[in-house]
Amino acid sequence: MSKIAEILWISTIAGLATTLGSIAVLIFGKPQERVLAALLAGAGGVMLAVVSVDLIPTAWQIGPLQQVILGLGFGLLFMYLADRRLNAAGPALPLNRRQRLKRIGLLVASGIALHDLPEGMAIAVGQEATHELGLLIAFAIAIHNFPEGMATATPLKMARIRWWKILLLNIGIALFTPFGALLGFMALDRVQDSLAFFLALAAGAMAFLVFAELWPLSRERHPRYALLGGTIGFVLFVLFSLFHGT
Repeated sequence: MSKIAEILWISTIAGLATTLGSIAVLIFGKPQERVLAALLAGAGGVMLAVVSVDLIPTAWQIGPLQQVILGLGFGLLFMYLADRRLNAAGPALPLNRRQRLKRIGLLVASGIALHDLPEGMAIAVGQEATHELGLLIAFAIAIHNFPEGMATATPLKMARIRWWKILLLNIGIALFTPFGALLGFMALDRVQDSLAFFLALAAGAMAFLVFAELWPLSRERHPRYALLGGTIGFVLFVLFSLFHGT
């Protein structure tokens, strides 16, 4: 299997975790909020472990330092501007409850699709560094995408949107991850000696997603479950990464 085919394969699997999360909601209904809080925080813990144990140390080792600093800065800035753009988009919520639920679901879907682009790039960059790092990042993103798929499907199901429309929407969202991976692969191919920059860029984007989105959302109603899920996700993934590297 060629390198690009392998990157597209693992990024597609990671992206389809969003679809799997929506299928779980369509079949079993809305999850308990404390379960969703633990899942979201656990995903944040896993992603933070990937950033602190793999992405940053690898970028630091490859160097140069200027690329690492610039990559982190651009990753954080990109996600910050994307978040501001998303939150400022659209008119005020309509009064009808069904329309409100539908719009909330579509806004969540738009946000997830936007975030999936740098996540796909992170997979491609990690795969370029080492095969194991690409798989670790894809695994972390898959864990993160599952509860996001649930978060997309829940308000749409409550708005009585047809199940096949919800499913098609989440399949479309899933495709943004391999598309981002393709963009990352093309960027690496065209910009020589830029691996450290893109590793740090992925780290900055993922760190912003954890601290600005996942953890605040998971802590809103069940902070104890969020703390438990985040701690377990971080510790287990650090141990897995360290054990895998020995």
